[in-house]
Amino acid sequence: KKSEQELKDEEMELFTKYYMEWKGEKTSGNASYTNIPRFYYRLPAEDEVLLQKLREESRAVFLQRKSRELLDNEELQNLWFLLDKHQTSPMIGEEAMINYENFLKVGEKAGPKCKQFFTAKIFAKLLHNDPYGRISIMQFFNYVMRKG
Repeated sequence: KKSEQELKDEEMELFTKYYMEWKGEKTSGNASYTNIPRFYYRLPAEDEVLLQKLREESRAVFLQRKSRELLDNEELQNLWFLLDKHQTSPMIGEEAMINYENFLKVGEKAGPKCKQFFTAKIFAKLLHNDPYGRISIMQFFNYVMRKG
């Protein structure tokens, strides 16, 4: 019989052999591993002034781009006006409702920034047991305010 040390040595030898085969086989057999994009970059150190400035500038550009996508006050007022104009009767108490057909009409008139909110998925998400298949204008507008 083999001693305990010999068994451990043999196990380590086999592990190393199989690991190297597996590692070599994966990298040479599948080229997609070399194409995986890098997703983490370390933060620049205090003495790397240029990298810090680059990071600050890229963050500022990103935030400017995102703020341009947001709806401003005038666009929100226009959206509310269009929704109110295209509401579908009858009202439920004080709540104005809109059907899918009018919802799409408002989507066409509301402008390019609002396009993303006028989808069937969002309409279905806000649809709650209305016998006429409508959604609340107020609920939709609040959704746009939260997401936009």
